[in-house]
Parts: sequence; structure tokens; C-alpha cells
Amino acid sequence: MPIVKVTIIGGGIAGLATAYSLLKHAALANLPITCTLLESTQHFGGKIRTELIGDFIIEGGPDSFLSYKPWGVGLCRELGLGDRLMGTNTQHHRTYVLYNGRLREFPEGLVTLAPSQALPLFMSPLLSMAGKLRLLMDLFVAKSPSNGTDESLASFFRRRFGAEVFERLIEPLMTGIYAGDAEQLSLRATFPRFLEFEQQYGSIIKGMLASRRQRMKSDTGTQPKLTTFVTLRGGLVEMVRALVASLERTGKEKMLLRNGVRVTGLTQASSGEKPKYEVTLDSGESLSSDAVVLATPAFTAADLLMALDSGVAEQLRTIPYTSTATVSLAYPAASLSNAHSLKGFGFVIPRVENRKLVASTWTSTKWAHRSPSDHSLIRCYLGGVGREDIVFRDDQDIIRLVQGELRDILGITADPALSRVYRWKNAIPQYLVGHLDRLVEIEERLIQHPGLCVTGSAYRGVGLPDCIHEGDLTAKKLVDYFLASGAVKQ
Repeated sequence: MPIVKVTIIGGGIAGLATAYSLLKHAALANLPITCTLLESTQHFGGKIRTELIGDFIIEGGPDSFLSYKPWGVGLCRELGLGDRLMGTNTQHHRTYVLYNGRLREFPEGLVTLAPSQALPLFMSPLLSMAGKLRLLMDLFVAKSPSNGTDESLASFFRRRFGAEVFERLIEPLMTGIYAGDAEQLSLRATFPRFLEFEQQYGSIIKGMLASRRQRMKSDTGTQPKLTTFVTLRGGLVEMVRALVASLERTGKEKMLLRNGVRVTGLTQASSGEKPKYEVTLDSGESLSSDAVVLATPAFTAADLLMALDSGVAEQLRTIPYTSTATVSLAYPAASLSNAHSLKGFGFVIPRVENRKLVASTWTSTKWAHRSPSDHSLIRCYLGGVGREDIVFRDDQDIIRLVQGELRDILGITADPALSRVYRWKNAIPQYLVGHLDRLVEIEERLIQHPGLCVTGSAYRGVGLPDCIHEGDLTAKKLVDYFLASGAVKQ
């Protein structure tokens, strides 16, 4: 079998994970392969942006990932980063929510978006008695018909838990993940397990309790138990560096990483069951490929596919994106003596509070070794659907806005010793109602172009583990395609 050539467009975590898995699965299948990964910027890793400033470790993009989605932790261990994994602070693990202008402790057992413990909810001052009784109605509310019809997050949680629980507790947690509008986001595409709980148990509360019992039974203790969120000691850039190093070790004859290279065109050079593709670069260079993976945002993939297949390009354009910003501020501990103690992970803000800020992480409490011991590092989140205008203000305006919010909420009146603003334009895909049906249409259209794949956060999960998993599935699909084809045209 001749050597097959694969081009991966996009050097974010999805593209890197696809390349890593492709080489791994090809080796297991004895498939001779050469892979070229193209990144338009000088920076591999996409939205992962770790900045080291003195003894501060500042994350401009994601700062952690979920440990119970196994693909992130699994990849770190494969890359030799198992001993670099770091969990959250187990001593000060409270999360807060803004309630009528004041921070209140978030009910324990609800941080994963559904109640797994009843008592903290019923003791919480965040809900009225009517709200608590309405929450209990989840045990009796009829489940929706299992006919595959999608539903918005807002509709589902109001139906199960009532408006008060949704607006005060569920919505701010959801916004922290998707930066979106719960009235438009798809339940099936974002939190399908809650639909499964409803269908299987007739109640979200019953489903969560059953899931908790199952986890306790299956916990064999063979691996040290990880906290829900984990990161790497030197920042998430360690994962990017380890991936790049692993790919480079395979040698340029198998894996070529190219940054600062922009793709300007993609065409299908031949038809049939084993077509060839031509990838054109801004330099005028053209790469002939047996397969192409578009590990880019959906709108970028749409631009590149327009000449090849305008139908799939238009379908990709139906996936909207929103823009966000993170702001990290460092304060000398001595300047916070009259402010909030910051003994916790941070806080979220419901939309009904009408604040500019979306949420805040108390980084130096949540994670060890993120700041000098005599400083506190705070990270704030802005933007998202309906609030994107803030993202595009200049740095000083944004910093002043955040300082004003922290003064009102935390009582911080001091000026920060250090500040950093990171903007992410069109960064987070929005899985609107009907998203999974749109994906089926996209995938059916791509079947007409064997060896052409899309992958990344736009499709089946926005978190790092989801992107890693998508990359692995894409790699397996390509290896299966090559093996089934038997040989590749030269």
C-alpha cells in the first residue's frame, strides 16, 4: 500500500489531538501515513493561552477541564503528564452566586447543574418556599414524549424544576459553560444526560441520585480520585507542548507541523470512492492529499468548503458563535483586608441580577501555585450572547468596568498590581435547538466526499475533553476509510 497523505487544517487542541490519534491508530494498523498540520497563527493550541508572569500563572482561555470526561485525563497520562495533573482546593471548595446584590453560598450538590443532594437545597436561602416545593414537583411532573423532539434548556429546566430554580441556579451555571442564551440552546446537544434521566427515571432528581449511587459502587480506587475539575501544574500549555513534542518526535517524514501558514483554497482534484484533494496556501503552494481534516471553527470550514460544496458550507454557517473575554487581576493580599475573604472557587451571576460581569474565579484559592503567597489572583468573565459589546471595548475600559463590579460585589477598592485582558472573538459555538439534526445533515453531505472530515468544538462538545474525543473519533474514521479502500491513487 502506498503512503497515504493527510492534511489537517487547524492547530488547536482538536487538530493536534486528531494528528496524535491518527499517527497512533495508523501505527497499530500498519498503515503507512504522512500527515501535515497547518496552523494560520504562530501559536499552536487554539484558545489555550497560558501566560507566565513572574510567579503568576495566568490562563487567558480555558483554565481546566472535567475529569469525569475521560479523554482529557487519558491523553495527559499518555503524554507522560499524569503526575502534572492537579485538582482543585479541597479545603475551600465553596462556590457562590449573586442573589439580590449579595453573594450567597451555592447549594452543595447542584454545581453540576442538577441536584444530587436534597438537604442543602432545602436549607438554602436562595429559594423561596414556593420555589423549593416547585423543585420537588420534578418527582411528579410527566416526562416529555420520547419522539426525538429537541427542547431548549430553559424550557426543559422550567418544566422540571420551575422558573425560580432555573433563573437563580441553573441559568448562571449554564452561562458559565456556553456563554449562551438558554432560551435557544439545545438540551439534546448540551446536556443529553438530563433527558436520559427524565426518560429512564421520570425525574431528574431520581436520575442524579441513581447516578451518584452507581459512581460510588464503581469506584474501585485503582486510580487516585480526581476532583471534578483538573488542570496542569504549569498551566494547560503543558498539554499543548507535550502534544507538539510527541508529534515532532515521529519525524518530518511522518508528521510535519507548520504554523504561520494560511489556507486559501480547498478543492477535490478527483472523484470516485478514493478522491484526491488539493489544499492551496497563501504562498501559492499546493498540497495534494488523500484526506483533509478541517479542525477549524465552523465558519472557517464553511469558507474553505464553499467552492467544493456550497451546500455543506451553508449548513456549517448555521452554527453561530459568540464572543467572550477573560480578565485576570492580581492584588496584594494586604490590600484586600476589608474585602471578601475569597475562600472559595468564585461566583456566578444570574442574568436577572443585571450585572456586566458573568462570573469570576478566585484563581489563587481554587488552584495551588497560581500566584505568589502574598497576592490574590482573580479571573473574571465577560461577554456572551446579548453581552458581546463589552468584549470590544479597549483594555482600560474593560479593566475599569471589572474593577467597578468587584468593588460592588467583593468590596475590593484597591487597584490591581497586575492586569491582563484576553478577547475571544467568535470563540464559543452555540448549539441551538435542532443542532444534532443539523449535524446529521452535515455528515450526510460529507459522505459524498470520502476522506473529508470536520472536527472540533462546533459539533459535539465545547470542552477540551470533547475536542480530544472528537479528534480521536475522526482519526479512527480516517484509518478505517484507508484500510477499507485498500489502496490510494498516486
